Amino acid sequence: MPLRTQQQPSLPELVQLEKLIALGGTHLRHQVLARVPYKKFSYPLYSISMGSQSRNAPVIAFIGGIHGVERIGTQVILALFESLIRRLKWDQSLHQELSQVKLLFLPLMNPVGMLNNSRANGNGVDLMRNAPVDAAGTVPWLVGGQRISNILPWYRGRKGKAMQEESRVLVEHINQELLAAPFSIALDCHSGFGFNNQIWFPYAKSKQPIPHLAEIFKLRKMLTETYPHQDYVFEPQARNYMTHGDLWDHLYDQSLNLDTTFLPLTLEMGSWTWIKKNPLQVFKSSGIFHPIQPHRVKRVLRQHHVLMEFLIKVTGSYAHWLPQLNKERHHADATSLWYNE
Repeated sequence: MPLRTQQQPSLPELVQLEKLIALGGTHLRHQVLARVPYKKFSYPLYSISMGSQSRNAPVIAFIGGIHGVERIGTQVILALFESLIRRLKWDQSLHQELSQVKLLFLPLMNPVGMLNNSRANGNGVDLMRNAPVDAAGTVPWLVGGQRISNILPWYRGRKGKAMQEESRVLVEHINQELLAAPFSIALDCHSGFGFNNQIWFPYAKSKQPIPHLAEIFKLRKMLTETYPHQDYVFEPQARNYMTHGDLWDHLYDQSLNLDTTFLPLTLEMGSWTWIKKNPLQVFKSSGIFHPIQPHRVKRVLRQHHVLMEFLIKVTGSYAHWLPQLNKERHHADATSLWYNE
């Protein structure tokens, strides 16, 4: 009897992504940034781009799956990705829009974590606590990042050690693609915090305002004026809790030494609403972070499409609205809104 070979565990989101890459054909450019080992196999970390290839073009990046258990973030990005690919077959206005802006997709940055239905990667490290950044103040116990053990959640990794491969690759790629552009936005998609959909911006390490506070306030103002019925809570992450090792704090601080404007955002989808509507889903392995009912999954995939399309247009039009910024007034308004407590 022939020996049976071990079959590589399948990851549906990775299968879907690779099918979409094939569907996009010559409209896309893709590369494997690294391969992450898992048992006897390895899984790719894909980067896919579409649109302008000019080094002077603004760039927007959509990042997902950094926490493997929060797979709805990856699925939201894949839904946008598929929509754009299919529109490219008939939508001439989209071709014109993409001639002015570069779109970057990194939808599955922790495939082993997703395979294991885990927040952490295969080494038990929380990638969003893994950057060499220490918070300026007290962080919540464990949640803010800990170095006790990778058996416990929110493990940062050992002090003084290099970042995990997934974190390192992401930081290097964002440096090459976004921080080299004149203007860029990153939207990192997560789930699992609160009843509201939230958009967070740095810092997670500090309650001090970031230097680009006026630009962030202007972005929020354009969103709320353009879509007055949207329900996002737009605020600095530190208003909710502070953490060590935030990747976006690390990248944002690096951008301050460069001739660029880099605005990293985190979308936190409010998963407690899904639990409230279906309390029994807390007994499922991913129920705290993912809508279980199929109709709710579809609703979430639709719900954030407007936000992502808005950010694409804002990025492509930065040369129009950014010079109109009243930096002093917007900074004062932002300080009054978020920091004068």
